[in-house]
Amino acid sequence: MTGTDAKDDLHQYLREAREALLWKLDGLSEHDVRRPLTPTGTNLLGLVKHVATVAVGYFGIVFDRPFPEPMPWIDNGRDDNDDMWATAEESREQIVGLYHRAWAHADATIEAFPLDAPGRVPWWPAERGDMTLHRILCHVLCELARHAGHADIVRELVDGSAGRRPGHSNLPPQDEQWWRDYRDRLDQVARHFG
Repeated sequence: MTGTDAKDDLHQYLREAREALLWKLDGLSEHDVRRPLTPTGTNLLGLVKHVATVAVGYFGIVFDRPFPEPMPWIDNGRDDNDDMWATAEESREQIVGLYHRAWAHADATIEAFPLDAPGRVPWWPAERGDMTLHRILCHVLCELARHAGHADIVRELVDGSAGRRPGHSNLPPQDEQWWRDYRDRLDQVARHFG
């Protein structure tokens, strides 16, 4: 496998994961994309905003390609987790638009540099801050997959929808009763060991 093939593979997996995350918003109300469903406040629109912020940082700042838009939620002095939720002033369209622009900026960086291109992560400890595009692609792909998994669970909590993408759930094709019975069986086993 050549370096170009490896880069293309990583880039394709990155594209698929970012589309999987964005798909989790489809068909939901404003309330449902914003409402926190975990004790730490995890919500679908916040995950999209966070991943856009991650893309801007790792594929922009790290390779000295600043993103051309202000992102006030990452300025010094802001509250922790400001990139993990959408404010009342931020619409779904604004966050999704930012997501698309952030990834277009990331794609331009990925296309412009070889896998061994050096970069520097200024928010990491100095001894670990020197990176290559290859390492950043791997890092961001892992982070994106992790957050897409969060979105899978949050979406299932909202309306029961599950799966990797429209028309391809990656789940056994069973009806609601089967899933209820399955869950009850797992719960009984868990209670047995409780």
